[in-house]
Parts: sequence; C-alpha cells; structure tokens
Amino acid sequence: MKPAQREFDGFIALIESLGIVVRRPDAADYRRQFGTLNWTSRGFCNACPRDSQLVVGDEIIETPMAWPCRYFETHSYRTLLKEYFLMGTHWTSAPKPQLLGDLFDPDFRTPEPGAPISYILTECEPVFDAADFFRCGRDLFVTRSNVTNAFGIDWLRRHLGAEYRIHEAPSRCRTPMHIDTTVLPLGPGRFLINPEYIGVERLPAIMKKWEILIAPEPDPIEHRLLKMTSLCGKWLNMNVLMIDERRVIVDPHHKRTMKATKEWGFELIPCPFLHYAGFGGSFHCATLDVRRRGALQNYF
Repeated sequence: MKPAQREFDGFIALIESLGIVVRRPDAADYRRQFGTLNWTSRGFCNACPRDSQLVVGDEIIETPMAWPCRYFETHSYRTLLKEYFLMGTHWTSAPKPQLLGDLFDPDFRTPEPGAPISYILTECEPVFDAADFFRCGRDLFVTRSNVTNAFGIDWLRRHLGAEYRIHEAPSRCRTPMHIDTTVLPLGPGRFLINPEYIGVERLPAIMKKWEILIAPEPDPIEHRLLKMTSLCGKWLNMNVLMIDERRVIVDPHHKRTMKATKEWGFELIPCPFLHYAGFGGSFHCATLDVRRRGALQNYF
C-alpha cells in the first residue's frame, strides 16, 4: 500500500500541474459486510471511478455492476454526484441488478487457447462496467466481457437513443474484462490495439476509417506480487492516459511503449504507477474525466 500511495500522490500532483482539477471520492470502510435479501458480501475499493460510472455528454450513469462486492461502490461518489447534479448534470442510475445465481453460468470454464470465447454471465438481467466502453464523440465502443453482457449493452443503447451510436469490438481474450487493454483511442483518427486480444479484421468497419496502431509487446513485470495482482495481466502497458490528442502519460517501466508512442509523434509524460495494479489497473482505471473543454464532436 505504501508504494502505491506514493505513486498515486505523485500522479495527482502531476495532473494537477497540467491544469486538471482533481476531485476525490469520500472514504469508505470496505471491510464492512452488506447485502440484499438474497446475498451478502464485503466491498472491493473505490480506486477505479471509471468502472462504476459512465460519463456521456452531460449525463453521469451509475452502472449495474456484476460483482456483488461492488454493489454500493458509487456511494463513495455521492457527494460529488449531488454537487454535479445541482450544477446541471443529468444523473442516472441503471437498474440495480439482483445478482442472483441465474446470472452466472455454473458450468463456466475458462476457454482453452484457440477455443471460442465464452462468458460467465448469462442474459437474465442487464449488467455492465463502464470500463468496457470508451467514447469518441457521439460514438461509443464496447467489448462484451465477463462483467458486461449483451443485455447490458442493449440497455445502454436504448437508454442513449439515436443521439449516440454503440459499436461492439469483440475481444478474443480468454478472460475478457474492460476494454482498455484491448483497444484504446489515442486521439482523433488513431486507435491503439492489442494484437493478442483483437485482430484488425475483427474491428467494426467504422474503426477501420482511422489509423490502427499496434501496441508493442509489453516489458515484463517481474515483481511477484504485481504479476499476481494486476487485473489487466501482462498488457498493462496499454493502460495509458491521454491528456489531449498530443500528450500521453505512460509508466516509465514500459520502455517499448514509450519508444513506440514517441515514434508515433506523441509527447510523453512519464509517471511511475506500477504498484497501483493491485487496486485495479493503471492510469485509465484510476481516472474518470467528468468535464473536458470544447464541443462534442461527431468523428464518424
């Protein structure tokens, strides 16, 4: 925890120095037990605001997460959500899932290499993590995963209506969860893709209108605890943070990624962040951009 806290404090200081306003959730004791009529659990953490809340235009949507331990995670952000609502934000909560046994396939096994991808979730109710989506103006891209089912994608598509378009980018990861180690926009006209998790031929046609950049093989993380705790696996190097279409924050451990992004013409901002992996991922997971300057674009 101590090195993670040092890195996190350094990351906050860095982005504040770039003129970004940083807001923090309320503290919560996630060791406490909670439950519904049908199950009990203890909490996870509130280190990943991008998982539990999806910002689309002037709306913040609390997402219906599939893990019972994350059921009340957005309560840590309620002070901020109420403040944003009073400032004019549309605040929505997707239907709270029951999370009963029939949501999970009891016969699920992780697919063998080369076998068709299968998912632990059934389609009995809509669930999704916001981190399985990313936005490019009026277009949203999503990966179906072990925390986002087709029902959840359909719910969001119907909720947003004709003003926004949702496109599915299927992953061939055997344990898919969250899109930011599969495909990530680096700015208007450029996508970064993971060659292990997705092939260019499987990208939605609309994505092929942009330049496709292939993520380099990641530098290995040898630290035993970090290898074990990283939810993003070996492709943590893709989890960078774009400040704008030119500047990108990258962990200096990922030397191949830094070299590639520099060759692609980006301005690198190095920031150590490896120890955050034990709490959910990297830069993209640790942040939720609530407001950006400029107008909503229509890129496609």
